[in-house]
Amino acid sequence: MSYGYLTGLVLQGALVALTLWPPRRPYWLGGLAYRVAAAYNEAPFLFFAVIAISAALTFVDYPLTTPAAWVMLALTMLLVAGLAVIVARGARARPVVQQSLDEAFGPRWRDELEPSLANGLRTRAPLGRVLLTFAFRPRSVERRRNIPYGPAGRAHLLDLYRHRSHPANAPVLLYFHGGGYSGGFKSFESRALLFRLASRGWVTVSANYRLRPHADFYDHLSDLKRVIAWVRRHADEIGADPATVVVAGSSAGGHMATMAALTPNAPRYQPGFEDADTSVTAAVSIYGWHGGYYELGDAGSEAGPLGHTAEGAPPVFVAHGENDTIAYVETARRTVAHLRAGSSSPVVYAELAHGQHAFDLFHSLRYSAVVDGIEAFTAVVRSRT
Repeated sequence: MSYGYLTGLVLQGALVALTLWPPRRPYWLGGLAYRVAAAYNEAPFLFFAVIAISAALTFVDYPLTTPAAWVMLALTMLLVAGLAVIVARGARARPVVQQSLDEAFGPRWRDELEPSLANGLRTRAPLGRVLLTFAFRPRSVERRRNIPYGPAGRAHLLDLYRHRSHPANAPVLLYFHGGGYSGGFKSFESRALLFRLASRGWVTVSANYRLRPHADFYDHLSDLKRVIAWVRRHADEIGADPATVVVAGSSAGGHMATMAALTPNAPRYQPGFEDADTSVTAAVSIYGWHGGYYELGDAGSEAGPLGHTAEGAPPVFVAHGENDTIAYVETARRTVAHLRAGSSSPVVYAELAHGQHAFDLFHSLRYSAVVDGIEAFTAVVRSRT
């Protein structure tokens, strides 16, 4: 018996079990579950490959002629079965996203799309990219790195992606990373979304912002609005349409995106550039934090989405994992209900069965469905506008 191989099977089996049945409590175990699921839930094909290679090398030396070898084979097949369940769960995200679009826009929303926007919308998973697991920048997309948008040095840098053909008047997506307002970086999350829209003629921007403990809620939100103002100020230079700006974010960035949708042009949150237009066409929250902010209070405080009226809010797309052990799904449901009650704009809510936090790190079955849903969402908003 190969004790090294057996140890690996037991360890991977425990991690797969933690992915399949993530606990919320104790909190440290919920945090571990989300970190594990970010890999196993969204990159199962990578682990299939690792297991296949390891098993092939092991069973060359341990042929199935002993009870110990058969035990190792049985444990291997059990691990493979667990990963197969994870794959099946990820594949369920696409119909959920499609249903959420139908509920928000009506079942015939595709009929009202502008032909140029309807052309090329994906309805199936890009299996080749999903099997590769990682999101690679297409050759058709160019990147400009570390462009300063404010005075705070590295914290005020953004990356800009656009099609190499440099189309004029391109719609803009601004993306803000997660990290609990204490960490994170602009070139780590949601790459599949940034690359996909840029390859479709958008200008996409991913920005750093000031982080705790050297910054607070007002600094974060001010930085987001500063990026919006920067894009409009440089629209001609970067080929952007200043009238079509969508703000998006993951986790803490999703919180910021929602707050930006609820506080357009509010001088309190854009000191030093109070006259700048910081309104947005639409907002996207990806496993967003829908609570409050540390010392400032809960979701009903000034720093939470429930502390602001939704009247006049733009269309919003919310994608949230049912099994999120960091930002609980109940908080997403509560925010969606608040938006729908106060705003006349459509609110798309895709609750992803068995989805966890941080599901946008890989080009997975689940996240590719969300990316395609976001593109369809923006196509409807732009067609109606």
